[in-house]
Amino acid sequence: MLDNILQKTFDTPFETPPFELIQEDSYLQAFKDLIDTAKKEVDSIVKNADDPDFYNIIVALEKSGGQLGVVSHIFFNLNHAETNEQMQAIAREVSPILTEYSNDIWLNEDLFKKVKLVYEHQNKGELTNEQVQLLEETYKGFVRKGALLKGAQRDEYRKITTELSKLTLQFGENLLAETNAYQLHVSNKDELEGLPDGVLDAAASLAKSQDKDGWIFTLQFPSYMPFMKYAKNRDLRKQMFMAYSKRGNNNNEHDNKDLIKSIVSLRVNLAQLLGFESYAHFVLEEHMALHPDKVNRFLQELFDASIGVAKQDVKDVESYAQENGLEDDLQRWDYPLYSEQLKAKRYGLDDEATRPYFQLDKVEQGVFGLATQLYGITFKQNTDISVYHSEVKTYEVYDKDGSFLSVFYVDYHPRTSKQGGAWMTSFREQHKNGKKDVRPHVSIVCNFTRPTDSKPSLLTFNEVQTFLHEFGHALHGMLSKVCYESLSGTNVYRDFVELPSQIMENWGTQKEWLKDVGVHYKTGEVIPDELIQKIIDSENYQSGYATVRQLSFGMNDMAWHSLTEVFEGDVAEFEQQSMVATELFPTVEGSVFSTGFAHIFDGGYAAGYYGYKWAEVLDADAFEAFKEVGVFDKGVADKFRTEILEKGGTQHPMELYKKFRGHEPSIEPLLKRSGLVK
Repeated sequence: MLDNILQKTFDTPFETPPFELIQEDSYLQAFKDLIDTAKKEVDSIVKNADDPDFYNIIVALEKSGGQLGVVSHIFFNLNHAETNEQMQAIAREVSPILTEYSNDIWLNEDLFKKVKLVYEHQNKGELTNEQVQLLEETYKGFVRKGALLKGAQRDEYRKITTELSKLTLQFGENLLAETNAYQLHVSNKDELEGLPDGVLDAAASLAKSQDKDGWIFTLQFPSYMPFMKYAKNRDLRKQMFMAYSKRGNNNNEHDNKDLIKSIVSLRVNLAQLLGFESYAHFVLEEHMALHPDKVNRFLQELFDASIGVAKQDVKDVESYAQENGLEDDLQRWDYPLYSEQLKAKRYGLDDEATRPYFQLDKVEQGVFGLATQLYGITFKQNTDISVYHSEVKTYEVYDKDGSFLSVFYVDYHPRTSKQGGAWMTSFREQHKNGKKDVRPHVSIVCNFTRPTDSKPSLLTFNEVQTFLHEFGHALHGMLSKVCYESLSGTNVYRDFVELPSQIMENWGTQKEWLKDVGVHYKTGEVIPDELIQKIIDSENYQSGYATVRQLSFGMNDMAWHSLTEVFEGDVAEFEQQSMVATELFPTVEGSVFSTGFAHIFDGGYAAGYYGYKWAEVLDADAFEAFKEVGVFDKGVADKFRTEILEKGGTQHPMELYKKFRGHEPSIEPLLKRSGLVK
């Protein structure tokens, strides 16, 4: 075995990854060696001559492959946030190897016999609730990953899962390549009428960094979205829209259409091999919703409540646009511009009016301060902790009693090496090793507006809400207080995991909190009450449209994963049929949403995208508990922490929710909050 830093305990602050010492050439050998080590650990469990019990089988299996898990977290997190061609090549090579290793465990007949024996004969009265949950999840994990299959079926399972690991990885690589491939380079400033100075500064800064004159706009969201909202040049808006909406649909080496056909077909085969009608049936067995019919009814209920409002929202924007010079029907590339203008007319508010008050550093302080106010936790920056990019910052997080809780990484700005969007992840998850509480290393990765030569990073209000959202996920990871890693933090049902994130967004429209974070970056002026009221008043602006748009994504996801046969059709046509009820604009030839839908084809949300709206029901209902006594009430916050945030996946989420709220969630608070009912 070579001297490889990845195969050692890290001699660093809090055993954080020593990124500056990790050579990319070290990953592949580390994976291979650590898989061999993990296999030996599993083999020793199988060969243990003692009578099988919870500890020598279930707990031993839970702890096996520990260092392999550490390296996997590091590598795959960096492959999303700081990748390059070498990292992607390693990912393509190692992903099927890891799948094979995983299958060797789940399909090990002798091991499953022991797991099954413990599952059927263990006296559960001797176990804690968390231990019972681990036992049940372990047994179900084996069954859902093929342990009951026989002979040729096992070979087929291995083949399908290995191929899926390759294809989903390729989907993400293609999308990143397509995003990075396009730039709009403009030399004539007259073509950029309407764009605010801050947007122009950022575009000029990017052009300068490439030794070009003029301005460069990209498909990364902090560049793309302001262009669509403010550029008056309709032809350029259409060009940007088409480039964004055709990602993965350009019939080139990065095309995702054939990948989608292969992925959904393999998922059909996998589900049916395991005895399920469709992949949605398979996935939802482990969700709060339980069954596709329940998801579809839920989506339809929200659709029925919002479609009328959505149509009026679009009609309002179209009328405004035509009153202000649009001589054509309102198109998708027109909507952001005229919607933003109508918002400004109705409320005296647009992103650029609020942006000067939301300096990233100050927003960060406010988000951390909110966690202190609610949960008593504090943050201390540590510049000695190694980071994977110079822009990443690290914090030590402490509880109200002074005990250490977590290391927290923040990575805010877009790079060509980083995938789009925003997400929370971890480099180490909380668990207990004997009596030692192993605390987590949690990270949030975003794509916020960059600073320029003349301005600091100034956020839109939407970016402020994104920060709160991802930070809510981070709290779920940081405050975890369980014994077993597979049940800690965000290891919960997919349609429950968004509750801790989405509830945080509610504080984004609280006057007291906004006055804390909203300070003008130049003058130091606290955000005026009048501007705060405009933010609050505009909260439900175009809420019908926004709801239907989100529902369209969930319906698209459910359509792809409710297939019961191998898919051989046309991706664009299938997508149009799946989303036809939600369409509020004319169809645009060449525009395909699915080829860029990383959440379901590369991100773990397959048959689960509805979970964002499902969790909105939970978070709206849960926030009512705060509103009843005061939104900063420490008693309610402490109950939310102890009953939800600390518990991870140690109990069924509905049971956790009812312990916090006292009843099952109602959809009414969401409908009222969204302005869909009076």
